[in-house]
Amino acid sequence: MSAAGVVRAAAVQIAPDIERPEGTLERVCNAIAEAGDRGAQIVVFPETFVPYYPYFSFVQPPVLAGPDHLRLYEHAVAVPGPVIQAVARAAAARRIVVVLGVNERDHGSLYNAQLIFDADGSLVLKRRKITPTYHERMIWGQGDGAGLRVVETAAGRVGALACWEHYNPLARYSLMAQHEEIHASQFPGSLVGPVFADQMEVTIRHHALESGCFVVNATGWLTDEQVNAISGDPKLQKGLRGGCFTAIVSPEGRHVVPPLTAGEGILVADLDLGLITKRKRMMDSVGHYARPELLSLHLDNRPAQALRAAAEFPPLPVANPVARSASDEADAATGPDHRIAVLRGSAG
Repeated sequence: MSAAGVVRAAAVQIAPDIERPEGTLERVCNAIAEAGDRGAQIVVFPETFVPYYPYFSFVQPPVLAGPDHLRLYEHAVAVPGPVIQAVARAAAARRIVVVLGVNERDHGSLYNAQLIFDADGSLVLKRRKITPTYHERMIWGQGDGAGLRVVETAAGRVGALACWEHYNPLARYSLMAQHEEIHASQFPGSLVGPVFADQMEVTIRHHALESGCFVVNATGWLTDEQVNAISGDPKLQKGLRGGCFTAIVSPEGRHVVPPLTAGEGILVADLDLGLITKRKRMMDSVGHYARPELLSLHLDNRPAQALRAAAEFPPLPVANPVARSASDEADAATGPDHRIAVLRGSAG
């Protein structure tokens, strides 16, 4: 979809169901239906919302976090799997693009994953946060450059980053250079305190200006009961409040609708994609305002793999023929170690 026309976007700020993680999926599907009923063509959910963000890891030392970490493993999302199927059906039923944050389980590791479903329910992008932040490094593995990709959807060209990935200017630039029109940003919310929300606003408004795109930002929410359940220490509970700033920002860096900083709700706004060209006419960071002969980005977009089969590598060069002794000929008949054979020939 080109930068023309109007797209209605929704940003969701709701609480997960920490006690009954399957209830979080129900909340997601209900929010998709509500956003669709309100005419939204794209809806963005908070960071790792399914089954829930690991808030425990921010206030618990690692030595005490084992049971909660294992419980997150138990309820994490397999891709593909039942959660993917349920969200795909919900997206297709409302003909809406869905950007969902999940804890993805891949065998023995968890990852902070962002999923983009197109309006027909197809999963068009699964990416993993490239560097978990601070306490998160005890919970998730690292992603790779394969996920730094903008995808074409029914709502336009959509890119996504999670939380402090927005503090990595090269990660942001990789999406800018792919001409994203709508940037989906996801933060956990209910974390760190009000300063987190203040910093978030600066970050997403700056990216909208620099990229010349719309930013749809979603943060999570924790109820008082959930905060008390995560930690009974009043001092630590301060770190589980504030930090909510669900917002929709234009390419001019302006809020399209007032942001949501407390409580649950869904922001809905119309995005005039024509504003993208108006912004880039003045300043296109990856076009007429770029100097690629001076400054450019190299992106390694190959998937990181722990194992590669030999068939994936080019064949090894064949050594030059060497004189073979009678013993070498005998070895050949019984399956010799070719490395030894080459050494023998070299020594002779």
